[in-house]
Amino acid sequence: MSKPLSYDDALALYDKLVETQPEIPRKGKDSPYTSVNTWMFSMVSKDGRVGMRLPKAKREEFNTKYKTCDYINYGAKIREYSEIPPDLLAKTDELAPWFEISYQYTLSLKPKKKK
Repeated sequence: MSKPLSYDDALALYDKLVETQPEIPRKGKDSPYTSVNTWMFSMVSKDGRVGMRLPKAKREEFNTKYKTCDYINYGAKIREYSEIPPDLLAKTDELAPWFEISYQYTLSLKPKKKK
């Protein structure tokens, strides 16, 4: 796996990825993320790691293909998320179809009920 990115470098590449889906706004000033239907589907941690929600079969395919693992943020495994390797994050064209899969999968989830 390639060396980790700084937060600023990861955020710049993440913003470039989010821009591949113009209908999806990047949210969160201090903790950047994307969401749809009340569900987050990508995020950037303070240490510059980026995670993305994927359905089980695609997550397994992604983790195997890119030799990555489940996404961990603040010491907790984030359910349904894979960590995007830094070298792949720099390849926007290659990563964009996976981001679309993430978006479409999350769009299919039933919205959370407000408390």
